[in-house]
Amino acid sequence: MSGPFSSSFPSSLSRRGFLAATGALSLAATLSACGGDGSSTAGSSAKPVGQADIDKAMKTPTQLTFWTWVPNIDKEVALFEKKYPAVKVKVVNAGQGTPEYTKLRTALKAGSGAPDMVQIEYQAIPTFTITDSLLDLRPYGASALKSTFVDWTWGQVSGSGGEIWAIPQDTGPMGMLYRKDIFDRHGIEVPTTWDEFAAAARTLHKADPDIYLTNLAANQVAAWHGLLWQAGAEPYVTSGKSDITVSVDDTVSRKLGQYWGTLAKEGVIGVEPDFTDSWYAALNKGKYATWLTGAWGPAFLSGSAKATAGKWRAAPLPQWDAAKPSAGNWGGSTTAVIRSTKNPVQAAVFAQFLNSDPTSAKMFATEQFFFPATRTLLADASFLGDTPAFYGGQKVNQVFADISTQVNRLDDLLRLRQTEPAEQVRSAGSVRRCEHRGHLVAGRLPRPPRRCLDGHQCPGGERRTRL
Repeated sequence: MSGPFSSSFPSSLSRRGFLAATGALSLAATLSACGGDGSSTAGSSAKPVGQADIDKAMKTPTQLTFWTWVPNIDKEVALFEKKYPAVKVKVVNAGQGTPEYTKLRTALKAGSGAPDMVQIEYQAIPTFTITDSLLDLRPYGASALKSTFVDWTWGQVSGSGGEIWAIPQDTGPMGMLYRKDIFDRHGIEVPTTWDEFAAAARTLHKADPDIYLTNLAANQVAAWHGLLWQAGAEPYVTSGKSDITVSVDDTVSRKLGQYWGTLAKEGVIGVEPDFTDSWYAALNKGKYATWLTGAWGPAFLSGSAKATAGKWRAAPLPQWDAAKPSAGNWGGSTTAVIRSTKNPVQAAVFAQFLNSDPTSAKMFATEQFFFPATRTLLADASFLGDTPAFYGGQKVNQVFADISTQVNRLDDLLRLRQTEPAEQVRSAGSVRRCEHRGHLVAGRLPRPPRRCLDGHQCPGGERRTRL
């Protein structure tokens, strides 16, 4: 699961600095982990492993190590061990998100101590494939699972050469949770466009200065880029295998920054850090009338804002173009296999079983309350028909399942922007700023000439600032 994750950005931010900060987020969060020479074709030339060899390996006594932060995942692991009694899996919680990734990189660099399988968020996959750290799962039958998972989700675990770097576990298509009681009290209709959303923000705060329509935390990189994803921002081009040119001047990113920056400057939305004590208190007291969140949000909110039970409902995000509904994604993770594993067959079979076995996949949805990545569960009547009292009996899963069909297919470059800024800057081999309009060239020691997105050629003598 990947819901809220940490950020190294400041824990407080003035409204005056919000627009600049969101621009910085858009910029800093895009810098991919480009350190290292490796191409992303590790294992892609390997021949398929025959079924007889797979069967033999699964009957061979084997000990695997799996790093994951998922609570109570021993239940799903037990299903695998029951089917393959010769293979035992040691579950290790090495931290969630960045702490785990840091330990993993340390182990990989040292050449020892890395697990066989690892929990990894979608946005972090490129930071490991670019250093040839993950095993391509195609030789082990993973290609057969493509139709099992939602198309845009499968796209996030696939490489440009067709590699399969991980198996999806859960997702976070973004929607809007809103306080029906507050909307009703102030005569506000559920906004279906961002223009309507802005108007509602002004109307609500004018009527009650103690309430904001929403809170957009500038420290929450993943949420911000989920909104960019929905809007269709594409500010990247590639050069070779490890260089990415980034422009913060693309039309969509500027539009989004101006939209939210204007609302923040007017003081009609909140901009406080999320997932803090004050943020939780604000949700319980009704300070915020909506929460723009991933599909994991409904379960999370019901446990964090119990004082508001029965008052919330779910709806899709407002749209930029009502005729072309779209959604972004915030959260979700996968199971990947480390390339250095001594037991690639067993590890690859584990990754596939854990997330595609019907019983295991449903257990994630009902035990850990993960939002499914499989098509079968997203069409499951019992899952879709759940009517939680916290949401007034609304079929919230159905709402987010419908939203999931509207998520744009995300290419490798756009996915990179969700990686945490500090993580990317630490991993980047070399990032330099061309003084022409603040464009960036990221990669390993960029050599001139390099072109910015608008065609500007950065000559060898042009000063660049190393970040």
